[in-house]
This record gives sequence, C-alpha cells and structure tokens, in this order.
Amino acid sequence: MNLITRQSSASFVLASGSPRRRDLLETLGIKPDVIDPADIDETPKNRELPLDYAKRIALEKATLVSSRHNASFVLAADTVVAVGRRILPKAEDEIDARDCLGLLSGRRHRVLTGHVLVLPNGEVRKKIVVTAVKFKRLHQSEIDAYIASDDWQGKAGGYAIQGGASAFIPWISGSYTNVVGLSLPEVANMLVGNGF
Repeated sequence: MNLITRQSSASFVLASGSPRRRDLLETLGIKPDVIDPADIDETPKNRELPLDYAKRIALEKATLVSSRHNASFVLAADTVVAVGRRILPKAEDEIDARDCLGLLSGRRHRVLTGHVLVLPNGEVRKKIVVTAVKFKRLHQSEIDAYIASDDWQGKAGGYAIQGGASAFIPWISGSYTNVVGLSLPEVANMLVGNGF
C-alpha cells in the first residue's frame, strides 16, 4: 500500500545506507531510486550541542550527496542520542556499548534526528525532531545479554529501540520512528508539501 502517491518524475535519492531508514520509507510506499550514503567526518566539534550537531551533520550529508545528483529529491538524516549536553557515540565496540547502556540506565535521554530534503531546484528544507526516551534501571545480566545479541553494533547510543532494547524502554514521548532513524510524519509532510 502506497501512503504517498508520487507526483514527480525527479529521482528520489536516500543519502543513507541505513537499512532501518529504507524500511521506514517502505512503510510509506517509497522506494529510493538511488541509495548514496554520504561519507563525511561525523566527529562532533568542540562543545557542540546535540541539536546543533544533528542539524549540521544532516545538512552536510544532504549537501554532499545532492552535489552528485542534480535535479533530484535528496533526503538525508542524522540521529543523535544525547544525555544532557553529551552526544553519545555510535557504538563500534563492546566498550562503547557498555558505556552507553550504563549511562542510559535508569534515566531519560533525548533522541534528535535532523532531516534535510534537497529539492530538484536546489532549495533546502530542514526539520529537527526530538523524542524523549526513558530507560529502566538495567541489571548487569541484562546488559550482558544485550551485548551478546550484537544488536547494538553501529547504533547511536548503543541500542536499537526496534530490537531487544525495547524491553528496556517503559516510556517515550514523541515520535517512535524518530528513534529508529526517521520521523515518518515529518518526512511525509516534507515530501508531500514539496511536490514529491
């Protein structure tokens, strides 16, 4: 079922290699014509706040990829897990994942996704979506089992809400799909509102 009927013949480029973002778009009935991940330096700047970081990285991804695809719709996004002013990393190893889970245990955090849509005429539309997420207090055995699952690998904050970590989350406020990687209501509004 297509929830969005495509009106434009311009190509739709997803500036992300994330299978989760592709799956989310498919729930709207959208299949990218091209998947072109942006390979950029995602190191936070000194004292950069999570909101500014999410906006900057999403825009840099969109700018780079749109330069390779003229007259196309280009969608880029960056999802950040933040505890206060601290930006949690994408967990690349067990140490990262354990550090993230230990920090998230028993507290609330924010998941911020910067969404940038470049239109075929080069105009840029930007939207940031913030979701609050609460983790229950985790026992060491729960952390150990989650680490063993490998579900944390490459995930911002060391967890995936759509996976086993859903058992750790008793409460969220805001868009669930935003925590997965794209706020579908915002993406749909951006696309429909801009002639896609």
